[in-house]
Amino acid sequence: MEYNFREIEKKWQKRWVEEKTYQVTEDDSKQKFYVLNMFPYPSGAGLHVGHPLGYIASDIYARYKRLQGFNVLNPMGYDAYGLPAEQYAIQTGQHPAITTVNNINRYREQLDKIGFSFDWNREIRTCDPEYYHWTQWAFQKMFNSYYCNDEQEARPIEELEKAFAIYGNEGLNAACSEDISFTAEEWNAKSEKEKQEILMNYRIAYLGETMVNWCAELGTVLANDEVVDGVSERGGFPVIQKKMRQWCLRVSAYAQRLLDGLDTIEWTDSLKETQRNWIGRSEGAEVQFKVKDSDPEFTIFTTRADTMFGVTFMVLAPESELVAQLTTPEQKAEVDAYLDRTKKRTERERIADRSVTGVFSGSYAINPFTGEAVPVWISDYVLAGYGTGAIMAVPAHDSRDYAFAKHFGLEIRPLVEGCDVSEESFDAKEGIVCNSPRLDVTPYCDLSLNGLTIKEAIETTKKYVKEHNLGRVKVNYRLRDAIFSRQRYWGEPFPVYYKDGMPYMIDEASLPLELPEVAKFLPTETGEPPLGHATKWAWDTVNKCVVENEKIDHVTVFPLELNTMPGFAGSSAYYLRYMDPHNHQALVDPKIDQYWKNVDLYVGGTEHATGHLIYSRFWNKFLYDMGVSVMEEPFQKLVNQGMIQGRSNFVYRIKDTNTFVSLNLKDQYEVTPIHVDVNIVSNDILDLEAFKAWRPEYKTAEFILEDGKYVCGWAVEKMSKSMFNVVNPDMIVEKYGADTLRMYEMFLGPVEQSKPWDTNGIDGVHRFIRKFWSLFYSRTDEYLVTDEPATKEELKSLHKLIKKVTGDIEQFSYNTSISAFMICVNELFNLKCSKKEILEQLVITLVPFAPHVCEELWDVLGHETSVCDAQWPAYNEEYLKEDTINYTISFNGKARFNMEFAADEASDAIQAAVLADERSQKWIDGKTPKKIIVVPKKIVNVVI
Repeated sequence: MEYNFREIEKKWQKRWVEEKTYQVTEDDSKQKFYVLNMFPYPSGAGLHVGHPLGYIASDIYARYKRLQGFNVLNPMGYDAYGLPAEQYAIQTGQHPAITTVNNINRYREQLDKIGFSFDWNREIRTCDPEYYHWTQWAFQKMFNSYYCNDEQEARPIEELEKAFAIYGNEGLNAACSEDISFTAEEWNAKSEKEKQEILMNYRIAYLGETMVNWCAELGTVLANDEVVDGVSERGGFPVIQKKMRQWCLRVSAYAQRLLDGLDTIEWTDSLKETQRNWIGRSEGAEVQFKVKDSDPEFTIFTTRADTMFGVTFMVLAPESELVAQLTTPEQKAEVDAYLDRTKKRTERERIADRSVTGVFSGSYAINPFTGEAVPVWISDYVLAGYGTGAIMAVPAHDSRDYAFAKHFGLEIRPLVEGCDVSEESFDAKEGIVCNSPRLDVTPYCDLSLNGLTIKEAIETTKKYVKEHNLGRVKVNYRLRDAIFSRQRYWGEPFPVYYKDGMPYMIDEASLPLELPEVAKFLPTETGEPPLGHATKWAWDTVNKCVVENEKIDHVTVFPLELNTMPGFAGSSAYYLRYMDPHNHQALVDPKIDQYWKNVDLYVGGTEHATGHLIYSRFWNKFLYDMGVSVMEEPFQKLVNQGMIQGRSNFVYRIKDTNTFVSLNLKDQYEVTPIHVDVNIVSNDILDLEAFKAWRPEYKTAEFILEDGKYVCGWAVEKMSKSMFNVVNPDMIVEKYGADTLRMYEMFLGPVEQSKPWDTNGIDGVHRFIRKFWSLFYSRTDEYLVTDEPATKEELKSLHKLIKKVTGDIEQFSYNTSISAFMICVNELFNLKCSKKEILEQLVITLVPFAPHVCEELWDVLGHETSVCDAQWPAYNEEYLKEDTINYTISFNGKARFNMEFAADEASDAIQAAVLADERSQKWIDGKTPKKIIVVPKKIVNVVI
C-alpha cells in the first residue's frame, strides 16, 4: 500500500473527532498532567509556519505523557479581543465580532490540519459573554477587596468599613495609594461619597490618577509594549504621556509574594531574573526634605542612606505634582517647554535612553543632614512611579547623577576615601566613608559616618533617620499597579455604573454585562470612548437590567462605565476556565480545580515575561486568597519556544530593464535585489513561469540563467508579508503532509532557540517517513510484517532509540530525537527488519511526533484502539550491552587499523592479539615495544 499522506491524514483527523479521542474528563484513578499553550490572537492573516512551533512542541509532550498513563488535559482557545479587529471595524464598518469569528474559523481549519491532540470540547473565546462573565466577576471581587499587609492576603473591604467606624484607620497596615489619617469620629461624619473615595484608596481594583501612554489617533491608552519610538506600534500614530483617571489593579501589593513564588516554580533562570528585575525589590529609607523659604516638604527614597552628605542637587520626575508647586515664575516658561517635550516619551524609552536632559525649577531644598540648600531640578531620568518620583542626587556615587552633574556643571562631592571621580562616578558599595560630614564645615547634625565602612554607614544612617523622625526605613518595589482601562470598543465591559461620580458594581447575579451595539467604533465627538455611542447603556438598579440612556435619572437609573478592559484581562485566569468551561455557576468547580490544580507545562514566548506572566500570577494569587484557586502559582513549568524566522529569497533585476540575472552572475551587472515570494522558490531555484504569473509587471520578464536554472539569493529576516517570506503551513501540509511539517519544525533546532525557516531540508524528513512506511509495505504494496522473533541487533537498535527519545522528550531536545529516529529506521531497513515485535514499539515511540502515519500503521498491525492509548515502551539496558567492541589500534599515537574483541576481553589477551596480528609487524618493524596502553572499549596504543 502506498504512503498516501493526504488520505491517511484526513481519515485519522475525521476519526479522532468521531471517536472523541482527545476529549478528557477527571479520572481519580489516573495521575493528571496539564499541558497549556499561550492561546493565540486570531489575526486575519491566519497561521504561518512559525506559529505552530510551540503548539507542536507541547503536543509531542502531551501525547508522550498520555502514553505514560497520565490523564492529560491539553486545551486550546482564542485570545479574541484585540485592537486589529477594532481598527478593521473602523476602516470597513464590519463589526469586530464578525471579523473575529471569521479569523477563528480560519485558525481552527489550519490547526486541525496539523493534527493536534487538543480537547476542542473545552475551547474558550475571551469575547464570549459566557467566558468574560468570570473576568467581570473577578474584577468585582477585586473591587470589593483590600490587601492586608499583616496577613499578606486579600481581605473583604467590609472589614475596613467596620474597623473605620470603630477605630478610624489608626494602626491599619494595608496596601494603599497614599497615606492618609482619620479618626472613627471623622469617618462616621463623612458622606457616602466621601467614604467611597477613602475606600478607593485601599481597593485592589480602584480608580486612580495615573500617567498613561495616550494615543489620540487611536483614541486609547496603550501599554508600554504597544509603543515604539514615541508612536503606536499599530498605525505609527503619536503617543504622549498624559494623566488620566483610570481603573487600576493593585498588583504592587503582591510584589513580595510574586518574588517569593519564583523560588517554587520551574522556569528558566533568565526569565525569573527578568521578573525579579521588573518587580525590583530594594531596601532603603524614605527621608523628608523641606523646601527653602517655602512650606512644602517632600519625600525621597534611597537605598544608599550612607550618601546623604554627598547630596548636591535634587531631581523631580516631570509628572510629579511637586513640579507645579516648586517651579518659580521666572522658570515657568522653560519648565513648561521641557514638560511638553517629555510627554512624547514612554517610560520604557526614558529608561533606555542615556542622554542627559533637564531644567532647573528655581527652588532649593534643605538637606536635613548638612543644612545646605541644594537646587531642585526636573529631569525625565526620574520616573514618577518608582519610589516617590523625587530623588536626592549624589553624583559622585551614581552614574546617571554624575552624567547630569557634569552636563549642568553641578558639584560632585566624593564620600569614599581614595575614590577618583574625575572621569566617572564611584558606584562600588565598598570602602571607607569620608566627608560625612566634611571636616572643614560646622556639623549640622550629631551624626558622623567618617571612618565607617559603607555597609556600616547605611545601617547607621537608617537607624538615625528612624530615631530622629527624619523619615522611615522602607522596602520599595519597582513594580507598578496595572492600568486596567482602555478607551476601546472591542473589550470586556466593566460591570460598573456611576452614582454621584463614584463607581458601584452591578449585582453579581446580573453578570455577564454584555457589550452593547454602537453606531461607530471611534471615540465620540466629545472625546468619550466608543461605548459613548451606545444608546442603551444605563443600569436600572431596581429591575437589574440595561436600559436606554434616556431613562437615566440618577435616582434608580445610572450611566454605565464607558471604558473596556485591556487585552490581558481575558488571559489572566483562562487556565482555570479550561478545567471547567461549561460551568454556569462558578469559574471552576472546587472538586475539578482540586483534581487539575495548576498547569504542569506552559509553553509560550519570552515576550510575555513582564506582561501576561506577571498579571496572570497576580490574578491567580488573588483567586488563591479568595479560595477559588487551590494553587498559588498558575504555571509550574514554563518552556519558552524560540521564533521561526523567515528565510527570504531575492531575484536580481538589471537596472532599467525587466531582465533578471541569476545569483552567481549578478556581479557582472548593475542590479537591484528584489524580494520574491518564497512559495514560488524551491531549494533556492526560481519557478520562472510562476514568477511571471506572480505580478503583472513580471509578465514579460526575461532571465539570464546559470546551467539552465535561476538561482535566487537568500537572507534570514523576520517573517513578514512585506518580505514575501511568509510560509503558509497549509502549503507544506498539502505538499508533504502534516507529519512531515510537525517533524521538520522540530528538526530545525532546539525548541527554545530561534532559527530560520528553510524548506531545503524538508525533503529529507519526508523521505524518512516514506522509509519508515517501507518497513511495513514493499514497493509492490506487499505487507511485510511478520511474527518472527527479533534478533539481538534489531532489539539493540530499537532500545537504543527508546532510551534516547525518552530522555530527549523530557529535555525538549526534539531535534536530536528525530536524528535518532532516522538512524534507527536506517538500521532496521538495512537489517531488513519487518518484525511486529520491533515495529509496534517503534510506532508507539514515533506517534507523538507523527501521529497520523502511526495511527494508520497501528491499525494495520491489527489494533482496534487508538495508538494514543498504547503504553510508552521502556528500554532494556540488557539489549544495549555490546557483545564486541571495535578497538582502534594505534602506533605511537597514530591510528593504523581496527580490531574486534569481546566486550569482556581481558587487557592481557587484547595486547597479545594486537602484537600477533600480521598488520602490526609492519609498524613494529622488528623493534621491541616499550609499552602497550589499552584504553578499555576504545583504543590500543603501541609505544615503540
